[in-house]
Amino acid sequence: MERLFKPSRVMELLSKYNFRFSKSLGQNFLIDGNIVKKIVDSAEVEEFDNVLEIGPGIGTLTEELSLRAKKVVAIEIDNKLRELLDESLPYENIKIYFEDVLKADLKAIISENFGEESFKVVANLPYYVTTPIISKLIEEDLNITSITVMIQKEVAKRFVAKPGTKDYGSLSVFIQFYSDVKYEFTVPNTVFMPKPNVDSGVVSLKIKSELPDIDREKFFKVVKASFSKRRKTLINALSSYGFSATKSEILQALSVSNIDPTRRAETLTPREFIVLSINFPDI
Repeated sequence: MERLFKPSRVMELLSKYNFRFSKSLGQNFLIDGNIVKKIVDSAEVEEFDNVLEIGPGIGTLTEELSLRAKKVVAIEIDNKLRELLDESLPYENIKIYFEDVLKADLKAIISENFGEESFKVVANLPYYVTTPIISKLIEEDLNITSITVMIQKEVAKRFVAKPGTKDYGSLSVFIQFYSDVKYEFTVPNTVFMPKPNVDSGVVSLKIKSELPDIDREKFFKVVKASFSKRRKTLINALSSYGFSATKSEILQALSVSNIDPTRRAETLTPREFIVLSINFPDI
């Protein structure tokens, strides 16, 4: 059977089911076999792995995952792809749910298909919902070992950005708090149908098995406040954010944390933000 990543096969399926791409859903289908295989290689998918895929489209990446993994569960928002996917993915180890992943009961889906076993996430994510989807996956306390996603290149660079760089921000701290993240490779816009305006990047997140025992809500509020005014010093950004703490109390927290109040948020490491949140006045 001809592989799905071949443009001739893609065109055949799209024509047969009279499929029209939806800009509002950010649909850009991958049509390059080498890229498909590199993504699955980066995810280190093996025969005993369970995999969750988000946004299978016509199933290009799903097919490669099913050929390597034990079981693949895919969540697709576009119900118009139901018949097409019935034909394009005739594999017994694939199950597809047609719903919005941001509204889906992921714990129920995972429990039904993977039980107590861990799983990996592999996906070509729509640009416009990248951060909400990643946040949901990370924060719902699912048994995920890794997340390998293809996303907009500029966002991928923010995931892996280091302190002191222009791409480093609250998103960088969030991702790096929960995972060890790596930029795998760049994907040119020419390997998609239709072609998006920008290039993509593939990143892999190894989810940390142990996290600091801190008040996470407080931690992320401090991070968000610190970056709320990037050009201002920490003390000015934090004292003008709207916290109930006084400027002198915030200065004391910075002093105890051994952080110069004239530094800017982009210079702090995730570890320094953790220390600051521990010493920060109650929010």
